[in-house]
This record gives sequence, structure tokens and C-alpha cells, in this order.
Amino acid sequence: MQDKNFDTLAHKFAKNIYGTPKGDIRAAVVWRDLQLALAELGGRPLRVLDAGGGFGFFSQKLAALGHEVILCDISAEMLALAKAQIDSAESDLNIRLVHSPIQALTLAEYGQFDLILCHAVAEWLTDARTTLSQLTELLKPGGLFSLMFYNKEAMRFHSLVSGNFDYVAAEFKIKKKVGLTPTHPLFIDDVRGWFDDWNMELVSQSGVRVIHDYLKHCQPQGFDYAKLLEMELIYSQREPYISLGRYVHFIGRG
Repeated sequence: MQDKNFDTLAHKFAKNIYGTPKGDIRAAVVWRDLQLALAELGGRPLRVLDAGGGFGFFSQKLAALGHEVILCDISAEMLALAKAQIDSAESDLNIRLVHSPIQALTLAEYGQFDLILCHAVAEWLTDARTTLSQLTELLKPGGLFSLMFYNKEAMRFHSLVSGNFDYVAAEFKIKKKVGLTPTHPLFIDDVRGWFDDWNMELVSQSGVRVIHDYLKHCQPQGFDYAKLLEMELIYSQREPYISLGRYVHFIGRG
């Protein structure tokens, strides 16, 4: 088994993730969390690693604030998209592109970072725990680790309320998987245990898309997506809604 490479799906992935209402929700929740956490580090320029960051949505936002960013991805097509966007940015962005598996990132070559991002990557890894543990070795003492992962229990619940009982009974194993359906979703409690093992304090916990993915197909007249985004932000950090998030975003302090 191999970790997922999005070379053949790069453009579809970029459009599907951030070119939709669900992408707006994802961006808003994660960016809110990051801004609050980064405020604790002060206003100084930071060294940032975006591990498996694709075309660098958050890399570009952070670099625009004056931070130094290394954007690493296994997909050459994703990095080509990143380069095109960086080159066309209104201001110069201090982003170094690294075409590599994140497992190949070493302390000797890249040093330590104030902030490490690893978003929507863990659920595509054949051994997420080992890979993420290696990433934490690149974190400065007191640095922040931002991890967003696909929530297996939310995947189950969504299938149940959709009536896909056979899919649930088969433990999500089907003959042909959709290209953007994660292959290794994670349980929240397992990931919390990993943070404990890494001696990291969880400073932020949010569910990403705690409402959107459970909406009825027919919305009431005058349904307002701006109001949906507002509600997502309100309920994203409350239980039981965190545990219903299609993704979960943890920020830990090393």
C-alpha cells in the first residue's frame, strides 16, 4: 500500500476543496483557529512548514502576513498549481516549494519550525501515527502543530443518516472508491492519544463542517449560506458538534 498522490486529481481536488461552500467553511474554521493560536506567539515572523499542503492555500495566507513558509507535497502537479498562484500574487510571498514525501523531511536539512500544518493528509497515509510523530520532531519547543484529519465516526454517522447501512456494515469497504474519499479515516480519541504521547497540550479543538454535511437536500425558502457559515463557526467548538465534524482540527503546543 502507498500513500495517496494527487497528481492525477490535482485540479479536481483544488476546485472541490476550496471552490465550494464546504470549502469556504473549511477555510473559515481553520483560519479562525490558526489566528487565535498564533496570537499567543506574538507578532514576530515565524518559520512555517506546510506538510502535504497541496497548492498551499494556508501557506499563501501565512506568507502574505510576513511568515517564512516551506510548502512540501508529494504531488508535482499540486506544487505546479502552487507556483502559478504564488507567481501571480499581488505581493512577494516567501514560500519555498519542496517536492518530496513528508516522511523525507529531516531536522538536519530543514531545521525546526514555529508552526507545522498538516491538513487533510493523515487520512491518506498508510501509517499516519509514525509519519505525524516524525513531523513533531521538527517542531520548536513551544511551537504549534495544526492537524486537520478526516473523522471516521462522522463518516459513519453521515452514512447512517443517508441510509447507507450496507456500507457501514461492510466497514466502508467497497469495490470502487471515489477518488476523493479518504482511505484511512481516523478516530478522534486515537488522535487525542497521539497528542498525549507527544507531550503536546491541545490548545484548540474544532469540528469542520458540523452542519453542512448533514443538511437536508431541500432547504427552506430563502436559505442563506452566509448564515450557515456563521452557525458553523459558532458550533464548531462545542460538543457534541466537534465530534460530528466531517474533519476535526486540533492545534497542539509542543
